[in-house]
Amino acid sequence: MSRGRRVGPDGDGPDGESFELRGAPETLEARAKDVCLRLLTDRARSRAELEQSLARKGYPEAIVARVLDRLTGAGLVDDAAFAEQWVHSRHTYSGRGRRALATELRRRGIDQQTSTEALSHISADDERERAAELVRKKLARTTAGDLTDRDDRERLMRRLVGMLARRGYPSAMSFAVVKAELEELGCSIEPESA
Repeated sequence: MSRGRRVGPDGDGPDGESFELRGAPETLEARAKDVCLRLLTDRARSRAELEQSLARKGYPEAIVARVLDRLTGAGLVDDAAFAEQWVHSRHTYSGRGRRALATELRRRGIDQQTSTEALSHISADDERERAAELVRKKLARTTAGDLTDRDDRERLMRRLVGMLARRGYPSAMSFAVVKAELEELGCSIEPESA
């Protein structure tokens, strides 16, 4: 029995390392297409993500370009549709702000123009309302004791503004939203008069 390295059908070694694939170009192309289709069944992906996956597996650039061109022509790879879907999903379900979404799209290889177009579907009012929803959700889990002491209220405000900032919301809007939501609960953060 041979004790050689086991190699997957996509050219992956046992630890995921890539190596040079061998075979007829038609065979490599079919295998590369299969890799892309498997990846696309998990979730939509940008062209750059698919390109990086195939490159990591060792597929030649010419094969990668041909496969991705065919998948793009068939409508299976569409960066504009991917960006719109990503923005909608991450804003709606994960509560991400425009700044965080722009960064995520850039990491996935989406160009600036496509990213800007996808982000234009989120208005300032949409972003503000989503930020307010996130704050209300956090405040619903806050005990009344956290709101009685001025220092506790300020600490809570910093935590809420920080939470929004980490999700990509502008700091001025974050502060205004948190302040409005705290005032809605009857908690003032303004300096107390002497």
